[in-house]
Amino acid sequence: MTEFQTTPIAQLPVIGEAAHQSYPTATLYIVATPIGNVTDISVRALHVLSLVDAVACEDTRNTGNLLTRFGLSRPMIAAHQHNEREVADKLIARLQAGERIALVSDAGTPGVSDPGARIVDAVRSAGLRVVPVPGASAAVTALSASGLVNDQFYFVGFLPAKAKQRETVLQKLLTVGATMVFYEAPHRILDCVEALTGVFEPARQVVFARELTKLFEEIHRCPLSEALEWVKADAHREKGEYVVLLEGAQAEGDAEEAEAERILNILLAECSVKQAANLTAQITGRKKNALYDRALEIKGQQD
Repeated sequence: MTEFQTTPIAQLPVIGEAAHQSYPTATLYIVATPIGNVTDISVRALHVLSLVDAVACEDTRNTGNLLTRFGLSRPMIAAHQHNEREVADKLIARLQAGERIALVSDAGTPGVSDPGARIVDAVRSAGLRVVPVPGASAAVTALSASGLVNDQFYFVGFLPAKAKQRETVLQKLLTVGATMVFYEAPHRILDCVEALTGVFEPARQVVFARELTKLFEEIHRCPLSEALEWVKADAHREKGEYVVLLEGAQAEGDAEEAEAERILNILLAECSVKQAANLTAQITGRKKNALYDRALEIKGQQD
């Protein structure tokens, strides 16, 4: 992916539009940052980061680098998973004094499999204002490029590190009809795939979105039965952050129809249309006439 030179915030011609909007004081701004490609940051996010009195961030070095890329410099407060409660009290005191504070994570949207949720909860409980500044999200980015047709998705996030706990979580997801969204670290991607293949049907579609928006971005879709082979085929696939999408469970009627279709196709390779329809009806309990009509359609497509 092409590297872009960045421009100091004050020189951006579109910044005037953002500057004319309202940015109340005594407010915590939840600012989404790029998940890889630095140019994915929004104009509004840049303006907020130039305006706030301080930036609460997961890692001051990473956030410092991001600010520097855009010619910004703000006081930073370390706010990670080990000190969220303590930092929340400090942020509340500063907000009550009328400051504007931005909350960011290392990449993406704070509070979504990243630190920040406890801070937001505490700030809201204190009766203070919280304003989201939307932007990059690895989950939504992967879904948009997956081609999995489903109006719903179920965000799982990171699976447990221990095998038994992983299996327990996955067993509870067997009947979820929505597309499931997992986050996974590169050193655990094989464990993740092995766990998925041990629980879910091999025909389910799975999408691997690796290193999204970065130089070595890779998005691959295949049946779950082929997933382990794909990951193992290239050592580089055990590097880089992953979003893994898994096709949801079919509704009972859809699953039965899909199974009848599968059996019909197998039998048509060896039997006449009439025999294939009769045998499929006996195996599945579905209506013979409908199966016969479908068998004719299949044969017509094959000829």
